[in-house]
Formats: sequence, C-alpha cells, structure tokens
Amino acid sequence: MIQTIAKTVTFDEFVAWYPENSEHRYELHNGVIVEMAQPLGDHEEITGFLVTKLVVEYEKLKLPYFIPKQALVRAPARESGYLPDILLLNRPNLASEALWKKTSTITQGDSIPLVIEVVSTNWRDDYLAKIADYEEMGIPEYWIVDYLGLGGRRFIGNPKQPTLSVYQLVDGEYQVTQFRGDDRIESAAFPELQLTAEQIFRAGLPQTVD
Repeated sequence: MIQTIAKTVTFDEFVAWYPENSEHRYELHNGVIVEMAQPLGDHEEITGFLVTKLVVEYEKLKLPYFIPKQALVRAPARESGYLPDILLLNRPNLASEALWKKTSTITQGDSIPLVIEVVSTNWRDDYLAKIADYEEMGIPEYWIVDYLGLGGRRFIGNPKQPTLSVYQLVDGEYQVTQFRGDDRIESAAFPELQLTAEQIFRAGLPQTVD
C-alpha cells in the first residue's frame, strides 16, 4: 500500500528531506510526499529484463545512453518529482542539467530518450499524472507496461488485458500505440528492437518449451 505524508512541500524541500540510503522509495506528487509500495517480484523481473535488452540495443547502436539506478524526474509545472522504473538518459545533455550533479535530478525532455513505468496498483499515476508531466517536459517516448491489465478500461479497453502502451511525442502531444500478445513492440527510440509484448509480460514467468 502506498503511504503519503500529508504536509505539502516544495520540490527543493523534498530533495533536502529525502533520507540517504533509505530502504524506501519516495516520490513527490503535487507537493505531497508519497512512499512507494514495495514492487512485486514479477514487476522487478520485468524491469530487469527490459533494462538488459535496452542496454544491449544502445550499446549495439553506440548511443551515449545509460540507465541510472535512481534519479529524479522533476515535472516543470507542479511540485512533483518521480522515480521512474526505467529512465534512459542521454549523457551529453546532462551538461545542461543544473540539478544533475547535486541531486541527480532531470528537468529537460532532451535528456530522456525513453522513460518506462511498469504498472503497479497505483496505475492512475502512470496513466494520468505522469503522462501529462512527461508530455509537457517533451520526453519523446514513454512506455506503460501494464502486465497485469490493471489500468482503467478507458486506457486499455474492455475487457481489460495485459497491454503495453507506447506514447510517442508528435507535434508536442503524445500519440499512443498499444501492443498485446505476439505484437512486436514498435519504438522510435530503438527501431531494431525485436521484442513482443508477451515476451516482456512473461519475463518474470517460466518460459514454455516446445
């Protein structure tokens, strides 16, 4: 269960408050500090699977990217800061990130080729608040990996089913394409990526053998 701390704070106050070496993870949602729930095992396996695949892709393409263990994404219009499940950073652009060296904080969409959220019980944050803030920041690509089909029907359809939504920025607005089952993921960031939605959803489960 996600815990909240009722007192509202600014982003700077949140960063100053954030406990060092904490076993808990926190985000700031419109001035409210939120303690994130411990992710499930399958959630962590899917995240690890995707990190491994993306590292192979950007190294193969010789792109100056890396995936930090923990870095904050600060939303520009609100007192909010997020810890995405996977945050792909463009190393050369970090020179223009004023908060990077001191607080590992990213504020510019140009620094983030791709951001991924693996859906937990707080699915509304991924489909509502974060998508709006990532769009406003100008992050060119955002994946929502809803491997349990938890999102609202207005987002993933009826009946609900495991869905991977890829949001790509077109003329300043996100356009979504959704993938299920054996659909191959189409990514502008990694056009040569050879992964299906089902391969990602089953990353935390035993694979069948023919």
